[in-house]
Amino acid sequence: MNGKFVYSGLFERVFVQPASHDAGGALGAALAVDQQTRRGAVAPLTDVYWGTDVPDTARILDILAGWAPWLDAAPQDDPCETGAALMADRKVIGWVQGRSEFGPRALGNRSILADPRPAEHKDIINRMVKKREAYRPFAPSVLEERVGDFFVVPPTQRDFPYMSVVLQVQPEQRDVLGAVAHVDGTARVQTVRQEVNPRYWRLIEAFGRRTGVPVVLNTSFNN
Repeated sequence: MNGKFVYSGLFERVFVQPASHDAGGALGAALAVDQQTRRGAVAPLTDVYWGTDVPDTARILDILAGWAPWLDAAPQDDPCETGAALMADRKVIGWVQGRSEFGPRALGNRSILADPRPAEHKDIINRMVKKREAYRPFAPSVLEERVGDFFVVPPTQRDFPYMSVVLQVQPEQRDVLGAVAHVDGTARVQTVRQEVNPRYWRLIEAFGRRTGVPVVLNTSFNN
């Protein structure tokens, strides 16, 4: 329905509050108190990275040392380049950074990521971690400045940062994006802006340099 509003031509821009379920009540309560006490204009929402932060590298390595018989842990000089190389090699990665997302969607801070091109990645990730119905599509994260190359967007809006709008995949890209294009030729898109999430943006940009496709499959790292 949100996508239909975007394509309707009735509005120049469509904003959908990214936690439009029960958790949104907390945000509404905070905004109500803010208006009662401050009575100023509410600043536009730029991100929802409001949750728990990750510890520093030394603490992470200390925790992971307890799992030494089952995994190897080592700091990376450039996690973005390492992650992009792994995905380009058809590996599925867990990507955790900074503060977790508020709301129902993983938006690049608590995400499982993979190459969006091979259609079989849907089944692989379902078998590995998601354990959900096979027909449910995974979402793409795309560099905001390249969204129009892969998805049909209106002339007045190119930012869809909260994975809350379904867009049509450009017809010539539907076979390219085999793991994230739904059977009806749509996708639930997240656009990524460099100044909002620079590390996630660099990861996708690095993957794009390797593959020509600055898009990654993104699903929540919740299992």
